[in-house]
Amino acid sequence: MANIENTTIPEKTIERLSEYRRTLLKCHEQGITHIFSHVLAGMHGITAVQVRRDLMLIGFSSDTKKGYDVRVLIDFITNILYSEQPMNMAVIGMGHLGQAVTKYFNGKGLKLRITAAFDIDERKVGQTIDGIRCYHIDEFESMVTDLDISIVIVSLPTSSAESLVLPIINAGIKGVLNFTSAPLNFPQGIVVENYDITTLLEKVAYFVKVAEENNN
Repeated sequence: MANIENTTIPEKTIERLSEYRRTLLKCHEQGITHIFSHVLAGMHGITAVQVRRDLMLIGFSSDTKKGYDVRVLIDFITNILYSEQPMNMAVIGMGHLGQAVTKYFNGKGLKLRITAAFDIDERKVGQTIDGIRCYHIDEFESMVTDLDISIVIVSLPTSSAESLVLPIINAGIKGVLNFTSAPLNFPQGIVVENYDITTLLEKVAYFVKVAEENNN
């Protein structure tokens, strides 16, 4: 991740907190009221010491004799990760990936909601896809203001990604999740996460290959 200023919590800790929260939500749904650090750690393949360090870092303390109160910890992590008000997001590029992302996020109960989509395909523009209105990309800057959009998810073809940098800056977007294979660079003040699926898959394939070679 790039362009983060004055961050007090390490990026990896933020990632683990998000993972803890999803696990705790599942535990809560199952009627589990308390959980010990070693149990939470085991569910994530890490040590109990790491869990305790992460929670101490955000200022969370609890009765260790009973374990962590699941509901209280969910709320505590939620307050760390999110603003008080939900953040509005938009998807740029409503192909198969864009639609899959929309289906995944909406309905997850997160304080993040996709409120608009943008595309250049006239067959999609003006349509409501998975409950989300799709606008032409030419309307992007004006609709960002009208819908108070803070974050965009870029899921269009890689060849078109670079052309979005200036409109995103001009629109006042604060965060970008980029699913294309072309890294997008923004000035300070815009948080960007370049998520290259091909690179991640190749990394997995490499370690699978190494494991297979070591077993031969």
